[in-house]
Amino acid sequence: MKSFYLLFILCCSLSLSAQKNKHSLWNQMLQQFVHEQGQVDYKSWLTEKKQLDAYIQTLEKMPPLEMASKEAKLAYWINAYNALTVQLILENYPLKSIRDLDDPWDTDCFKIKGQSYTLGDIEHKILRKMDEARIHFAINCASASCPKLRNEAYQEKKLESQLTEASRDFLMDSTKNKLSKDQVQLSRIFLWFGNDFGSKAERLEFISRYSGMDFNQPKIDYLTYDWSLNQAH
Repeated sequence: MKSFYLLFILCCSLSLSAQKNKHSLWNQMLQQFVHEQGQVDYKSWLTEKKQLDAYIQTLEKMPPLEMASKEAKLAYWINAYNALTVQLILENYPLKSIRDLDDPWDTDCFKIKGQSYTLGDIEHKILRKMDEARIHFAINCASASCPKLRNEAYQEKKLESQLTEASRDFLMDSTKNKLSKDQVQLSRIFLWFGNDFGSKAERLEFISRYSGMDFNQPKIDYLTYDWSLNQAH
């Protein structure tokens, strides 16, 4: 009985260790193929696509444990979304925009225990239901106006600081948002997912919190979205 108990503890320990380390390969690839400002070297990544496929297969085999923290689950699904998007681009490379593809967000691309998922499922049915608006600045749709693809994997223990930094970086990028005291020109992300950010007052409070700026009842407009590929040149 004692040996069985020790074996059970060992298996649990190994399982938790594997869960914690499963994003290490993704982290290595991001550091190798993603520039600091978020441009992606898809051409070079294409030569290492088997590594990406292997990482995604690992994710399919190792979904978050039921006991996992919210941070672990968020990190898993953010990384999965981003990796699957890169995989989609590589499978169709070269191309000028993800929108050149047929139904890129509504095509099955991921399977866990017989359940298939699309990118849209991951974004709308999983991530958006986790009550964390900052996910919109962490997931990347391979386009110039998207929040940048970070060149590090999201991790359970670092998630809070990573989401805060991703939000600040996105808001302070003048190619994606133009902020001043009396006028605010926002990314259309704030329009498309308005419900996730609340009323105008709540939206401005959110922007102020992560940009560090104060506003004087500004007019809000929305910028044109650039869907061209976020490719390194």
